[in-house]
Amino acid sequence: MRVDLTTRVQSRQVGAKAEQILENAAELFDRFGYNAVSVDEIASSVGIRKPTLYHYFSNKHEILFGLHETFINLLIEKAEARSSDVPAPESLREMMTDILELMHTHRGYVRVFFEHYRELPSDDQQTIKKKRDLYEQMVETTIQRGISEGDFRDLDPRLVTLAVFGICNWAYQWYRADGSYTYRELANFFADVLFNGLKEQK
Repeated sequence: MRVDLTTRVQSRQVGAKAEQILENAAELFDRFGYNAVSVDEIASSVGIRKPTLYHYFSNKHEILFGLHETFINLLIEKAEARSSDVPAPESLREMMTDILELMHTHRGYVRVFFEHYRELPSDDQQTIKKKRDLYEQMVETTIQRGISEGDFRDLDPRLVTLAVFGICNWAYQWYRADGSYTYRELANFFADVLFNGLKEQK
């Protein structure tokens, strides 16, 4: 079915406005906390009235879900776009970089994702959980591949996966875009500690 130019332009405009609402909401939630921010305040930050915002999102929970989904979708898409020919250590390093990069480019989304999952309605929680589980499995599969190919020690891949997320995920609490290290430098540092440990190399 052919879609005319007007429809496509309108669709892009709707998408752009929805994205702006999510971006502004993420910034407000990051600064003040999810529960302290009203729909009126989100609408005002975008330069629209609350009834107009409801054309894009039915309520604040829907905005919250949009932030969660945007964040986890970005991680999954980045991982899926990576060639399977990339060696497991490099692939895992890039996955760690992906997480830290989003702390740089989508800071408010990250805080919402890690701190406000329980505020989602139960159906939305299940949707996001399935995507979280999918991404965790992608990381674990990469680690398992590295073990199978002899790049990593034969350790429990599930525990190593949890260690990777433990190292990366907490960084949003202290990472600053204007800090001493870029997100890639931090990812390389974390990967070096994870891959080589603290023991001095001889």
